[in-house]
Amino acid sequence: MTEVSIVNHEPENAAPEKWVNLEDIAEHLSLSTDTVRTWVKKGKLPVYRAGKRYKFKITEVDEWVRKGKIKE
Repeated sequence: MTEVSIVNHEPENAAPEKWVNLEDIAEHLSLSTDTVRTWVKKGKLPVYRAGKRYKFKITEVDEWVRKGKIKE
């Protein structure tokens, strides 16, 4: 019988990261929702679609900012 090992990189008590909407990301980045919407349409911001809604993970957006990709 083969033993399978599963590696989990999250702390044991960590809750999964919550998804946030466009308004939350705009507030987090201190931008207007129009600016965030424009960046999303230009493919300049990490985003996921849930039907007609945009969904974001704050950690991904923060990493995007840290890498300097916020420049237009």
